[in-house]
Amino acid sequence: MTVNMDIQPQIEGFFDEASNTISYIAKDPNSDHCAIIDSVMDIDYAAGRITSEHADQLVARITERGLTLDWIIETHVHADHLSAAPYLQDKLGGKIGVSEKIMVVQETFGKVFNEGTEFQRDGSQFDALFSDSDTYTVGDMSCYVMATPGHTPACMVHVMGDAAFVGDTLFMPDGGSARADFPGGDAGELYDSIQKVLALPAEMRLFMCHDYGPNGRAIAWETTVADQRAANIHVGGGKSREDFIKFRTDRDAQLAMPKLIIPALQVNMRAGHVPTDKDGNPMLKVPVNGL
Repeated sequence: MTVNMDIQPQIEGFFDEASNTISYIAKDPNSDHCAIIDSVMDIDYAAGRITSEHADQLVARITERGLTLDWIIETHVHADHLSAAPYLQDKLGGKIGVSEKIMVVQETFGKVFNEGTEFQRDGSQFDALFSDSDTYTVGDMSCYVMATPGHTPACMVHVMGDAAFVGDTLFMPDGGSARADFPGGDAGELYDSIQKVLALPAEMRLFMCHDYGPNGRAIAWETTVADQRAANIHVGGGKSREDFIKFRTDRDAQLAMPKLIIPALQVNMRAGHVPTDKDGNPMLKVPVNGL
């Protein structure tokens, strides 16, 4: 796919401190149309309470600017926060899009959470399922997707002009890369996917889904392909696939599960909808020794 670096979408990032997630509004520079990437719904897990403070910031900003929301993009099925996609769609419209590999994730975690036959595992909860190299438009801006499995099977990078939203495929250069030990993850695939990102033009702007401020630095979420090639602590400077797999495997074995993985997976594999019990009441399950 040809990259058009002359198109420079306007990007605004919104940091969610509870999950260290950055949600984005990406505006077509030639129209009043936009997309939201990786939205967040707030949850007090201990209290079983879901609220919309973070998502409401996106709604307010889009409304204030008089923008039209074309797409609500999920770079992958997040394990550390709940998606606000259906909430945003109800407020602003737009289509919800995710990788076609969502079906692999739904099949895997449908078993973990003992979902019945009423849980559809065909991705039908989403409005669009993207395959590698698919294109779509935000206003007049042509966008395309790159399949980047490894962290999860359904990870994708979304390229819009001179900007790419990398999900969890990469962190900031001093943060390295995401784990690859979730069901369906693979460190070798993650390395290969990162190489696809690093093959983009050097001046391409890269926007992270998460940042944790390593070594106490201020939170940041924008870098470039050139910076990642040179300085990424896990893959920069030409590190080999073999070394990366060993490092990632050893590192992942020491990591705890994300605090919100149990509610997040149940909600996000349903495009942000909370599952219900037989009476229609919102209800989450806790599988014991299932992850």
